[in-house]
Amino acid sequence: MTPVEHDLEQPRGELHSDPAPVRHVRVAVIGAGFAGIGLAWNLGQAGISDFLILERAQSVGGVWRDNTYPGAACDVPSHLYSLSFAPNPNWERTFSHGAPIREYLERVAHEHGIVPFIRFGEELLDARWEDDAQRWRLVSTTLELTADVLVSCAGPLTEPVFPDVPGLERFTGKVFHSSRWDHEHDLTGRRVAVVGSGASAVQIAPAIQPLVDELVVFQRTPGWVIPRLDRDVTSFERRMLRRFPRLIRVLRGFQLAVRDGFHHRAIARRPIARRVAGAVARRHLRRQVSDLRLRRELTPDFEIGCKRILISNDWYPALAAPNTTLVPSAVSEVGESSVTDAAGRTREVDAIVFATGFEVAGAPVYARIHGHGGGSLADAWQGDPRFMRGVAISGFPNFFMLSGPGAGLGHGSMVWQMEAQMTYVLDALRVMRERDLTSVDVRPEVQDAYMASVDARLGEMVWVKGGCQSWYLDTSGVPRALWPGTMREFKRMLERFDVESYAVREAAAPARAVVAS
Repeated sequence: MTPVEHDLEQPRGELHSDPAPVRHVRVAVIGAGFAGIGLAWNLGQAGISDFLILERAQSVGGVWRDNTYPGAACDVPSHLYSLSFAPNPNWERTFSHGAPIREYLERVAHEHGIVPFIRFGEELLDARWEDDAQRWRLVSTTLELTADVLVSCAGPLTEPVFPDVPGLERFTGKVFHSSRWDHEHDLTGRRVAVVGSGASAVQIAPAIQPLVDELVVFQRTPGWVIPRLDRDVTSFERRMLRRFPRLIRVLRGFQLAVRDGFHHRAIARRPIARRVAGAVARRHLRRQVSDLRLRRELTPDFEIGCKRILISNDWYPALAAPNTTLVPSAVSEVGESSVTDAAGRTREVDAIVFATGFEVAGAPVYARIHGHGGGSLADAWQGDPRFMRGVAISGFPNFFMLSGPGAGLGHGSMVWQMEAQMTYVLDALRVMRERDLTSVDVRPEVQDAYMASVDARLGEMVWVKGGCQSWYLDTSGVPRALWPGTMREFKRMLERFDVESYAVREAAAPARAVVAS
């Protein structure tokens, strides 16, 4: 297939392209991570070749391209954290490390002919819906183009958050975020402060603790930690998966059932199950930390599942090591060569690593997408995301969002969620083509009803009732980043594009919008 001025319909198969100058495309895609690559393949299978992916970096990979810190690994089983059309029988770990995941994405993008449809080094700077022309006008680093449909695959874990710490600008040592790791800077023999104790920190600290002279970990709130049931996949197992590929589907089904059944239905909803899981976590802590003071500092005061459950076998041993100091508070001030905690104790350090998460609800890309009337997505949300089925937003015609608010999970695979959203987007494109629709826009009352339903379900979950503060919560205190149901339920919800929920414009219709019947 060739990116050209108009849509081409071709037989299903792999993508092929002779990259040509692009002025107008049927579909413009932001981001070339799991979502962007998966959507590109699905577009090709639907016979749509007139699309372009804008990727601000120089390679594919998304979060796995950016997060290359020591110890980076996935906390979802490898086969479930894979694209369904590209099963990988060669995963070497049951929970893969970051580098093999990035290599997997690069291989999929090349083998399926997706790379020629990506414009690397093109950061989206501005996207505006033009109601008269019924299209999106986009400006990126070097391109200006228009598109009938815009799909954001930017993902929520792209923009690092640095806490506002007084004196940070005075620090003369090395400072970097976990997602922007400086591999040129050797931490061996250094005094290093790690700020944070979440999912990144529990991987970074054990990886660097044996190398550094002194490790100081600043922990505002301890998290619940359970054992990581990870192991090497044997060469025999990999041979069997290559010989019998359907076994991968069986593994995915089993992993899905476990995470939907236990991790979601039980932990998120049932106090009895949370007590059992909490007992497992406490036993894990007792077995690995003998010091009673340290054990108390590492014991959460909220229900398990309220914040993201951490999985690690080496976090506690790293904190109990002789060269590690756990500071059970945030950093209050930074000096030229020191960090000070809330109690006023100062420690000399040579480097500071911020493992402090991402701008989930306030990512900069939201301020660059302007819908009907010219208002941006950031203006519409004001830190309080509203959407329909976790994929469309009222007031933003012909716009879909993959892996954004409303699709997150506290228990399972975001790749599964993205693929469910792709099904919905592809069906929307089919309906628009068959009915000759120039635009579809979620009706406000439909979105309001959906949000009311979702908010009611979220209010009963442990994320709200568990007694903690987390990045799941938006400015209104509701965890709208998350989906309150199972992965299978999410997939069923998005199997069909519900055009009746949208105000539509037909190609031959007058300028006013009409409601689909």
